[in-house]
Amino acid sequence: MWYEESVFYQIYPLGFCGAPFENDGKLEHRILKVLDWIPHMKKLGINAIYFSPVFESDTHGYNTRDYGLIDTRLGTNDDFKKVVKALHKENIQVVLDGVFNHVGRGFWAFKDVQEKRWDSAFKDWFYLSFDGNSNYNDGFWYEGWEGNYDLVKLNLRNPAVIDHILDKVNYWIDFFDIDGLRLDVAYCLDHEFLRRLREFTDSKKNDFFLLGEVLHGEYGRMLNDMHLHSLTNYQCYKGIYSSFNSANMFEIMHSLMRLFGPEDWTVCRGAHLLSFADNHDVTRIASILNDERNLPLVYTLVFTMPGIPCVYYGSEWGAKARKEEGDPALRVSFDKPEWNGLTEHISRLADIKKSSNALNYGGLRIVVLTNKQVIFERNSGDQRIMVAINMDDNPYTAHFDAGCGQAKELISGNVHDFGGGSTLQARSSEIWLMER
Repeated sequence: MWYEESVFYQIYPLGFCGAPFENDGKLEHRILKVLDWIPHMKKLGINAIYFSPVFESDTHGYNTRDYGLIDTRLGTNDDFKKVVKALHKENIQVVLDGVFNHVGRGFWAFKDVQEKRWDSAFKDWFYLSFDGNSNYNDGFWYEGWEGNYDLVKLNLRNPAVIDHILDKVNYWIDFFDIDGLRLDVAYCLDHEFLRRLREFTDSKKNDFFLLGEVLHGEYGRMLNDMHLHSLTNYQCYKGIYSSFNSANMFEIMHSLMRLFGPEDWTVCRGAHLLSFADNHDVTRIASILNDERNLPLVYTLVFTMPGIPCVYYGSEWGAKARKEEGDPALRVSFDKPEWNGLTEHISRLADIKKSSNALNYGGLRIVVLTNKQVIFERNSGDQRIMVAINMDDNPYTAHFDAGCGQAKELISGNVHDFGGGSTLQARSSEIWLMER
């Protein structure tokens, strides 16, 4: 499927477009800003985009008011249709955030319950009791997601709720022509609902992509049980920055081998999880690394490890922000994209990744591993690639059987000679296309 050979770009639209945090009800056509960034995405090598919530919500997008309307702060449905059409024209696939576990207090069906209470036809759409009271003094108790009562948990075992969601997804596919969904807090979603969703989207588009947000768990089992194509690779997210900060490449390689290695007990061999250095929920990678010189090396790893690489808008040029500064700091609006050495490096990585069978489909084997260096192989049968990373301040020479005399170094375009050992420059990474 197309996603297996994709490089994703994530945009958090409400922040990206500079919309006010509170929904002020004023129509502004801010989402059209995305059109101005398409040339940047193309230059960066992006061929898929994941939009965080775009539908009408109370504040941050994850407290939905209406699944059928683009948020007023972003524009109209026709505006977003124009954006999707322009992205498709440039061969960029579009994935939306499907926030189906919970809605906002401003969701139309919940407001009906507030007004009519036990006489509401929608009271069974939620987990509530008229024997209690809410933190908002509604006169009834309801379940909020993980204790957040601005996020009203939906009853996904209610057929009417499922039908409503599928009807809206049907509209998103027919009207906007979207190509996939990223399912918010997928680990909380009812598995029968997920089965219905997969069955429905398969019937609409046989290459429709379903990506689940999971923070932990047995990835291999979850992929099968949850009926999804892919999951967010949070298991390796921490290992990526931690390995560089602690000069311990064993940490990330242990996680990668557990998920994708050649042994029988490997959890996700052949799977395509979403790989990332940061996103809208975590500290930006440039702010969490102890040494910013490692930024290009981090992205070399993200783009060459098994999975689907995803770049969060702004991080491609090293934008900074910390989680403790608050979510708005992570979701800022930039006047225009920037281009520097890091951006150029990521652009080259994107081109290499998209055109490589070994990086898209190959297995994983460790060739050399020390605290500060790693060389690993990706082999798809028809193509063999080795990735070498040296985070040390000094050059490093590795001696190993390469199985050939020379290789093309794909980042620089130079020829790499394995005679007498392979020397890596300080704080550098190389990708070798091995001779046959």
